Amino acid sequence: MALCDQALPNVRAISPYQPGKPITQLAREMGIPVDSIVKLASNENPLGMSPKAKVALEKAISTLERYPDDFELKAAVAAHTSLGTERVVLGNGSNDVLDLIARVFLAPGRSTVYSQHAFAVYPLASLSAGAELIEVPAAEFCHDLEAMRQAVRPNTRLIWIANPNNPTGTFLPYPQLKAFIQSLPDDVIVVLDEAYNEYIPAAERFDTTVWLPEFPNLVITRTFSKIYGLAGLRIGYALASAEVADLMNRVRQPFNCNNLALAAATAALDDQEFVVRSHEANRAGMTQIVAGLEKFGLPYIPSRGNFIAFKAGDAAGVNARLLKQGVIVRPIAGYGMPEWLRVTIGTETENRRFLEALGKAV
Repeated sequence: MALCDQALPNVRAISPYQPGKPITQLAREMGIPVDSIVKLASNENPLGMSPKAKVALEKAISTLERYPDDFELKAAVAAHTSLGTERVVLGNGSNDVLDLIARVFLAPGRSTVYSQHAFAVYPLASLSAGAELIEVPAAEFCHDLEAMRQAVRPNTRLIWIANPNNPTGTFLPYPQLKAFIQSLPDDVIVVLDEAYNEYIPAAERFDTTVWLPEFPNLVITRTFSKIYGLAGLRIGYALASAEVADLMNRVRQPFNCNNLALAAATAALDDQEFVVRSHEANRAGMTQIVAGLEKFGLPYIPSRGNFIAFKAGDAAGVNARLLKQGVIVRPIAGYGMPEWLRVTIGTETENRRFLEALGKAV
């Protein structure tokens, strides 16, 4: 028997996560200068990082000979969310805390429920824990909460929900979401992934952390990779009951968050002016992109995130023609949407460059 055949079957069943194409890779492949490439594929903040975070980052360089101390960031997250530090779990990006949740609650003989067109890490983390996957068909690209509730089995231990969802940008109204959690057995964990929470229009946004005392089976995950602009530092967190957080911390790797990420994230939480500016820039950019898609007659899914999915027909061909023009967007065929592409909202200049290239590509 071959060596790799000795690996666990659930591990061999995993399809590796495919990130957005890096700028440097396209430069190598196409011979295009790096500074002439526009990347709108990975939902990064086009404004960069908070100025306060940058200052903190520079100061933290002098501490790199020391092991990290995550006390300040946990305290800052606790203050920001009005929760105790015993409810906070830090991760090397929110993907890390998603993996921790799966490791704590999933195993062979247990099942997990998630929606079609949902974030690829949910089945990846679940499979790595050996769980059975139950993918529920989406309703017009959105989570079908009633169908997900009906999909729950006696051995189901975890349900994944993204709000807003990536890559579709769809949004679940909070009353529906709360009613869904209330309808579930108490021993089924609900993971509410709020990576794009800060991009939801203020009039629609609700602080779901107030549900935590009522629902001990609720885990909320958030990230500093999106609106805070710290994707390259890999820092995120989960909020849960003290008991669940304790279990997650038992399987968490020691020092899973580095000094630079901890310092930058702590400062970024204190820079809500930058968050507001990023939010406003995103709404303006969304309006610009939507107007362009409508001009070209391309269907799109209304989005509450910092990206939008649009139907390109021959998505692979359109994507290839965009790449030749130095514009990187995200194909989402791997999400069961072969005719669609997802584009991140960039600066006004980046958005205009994308629309010009798209007009030639279609």
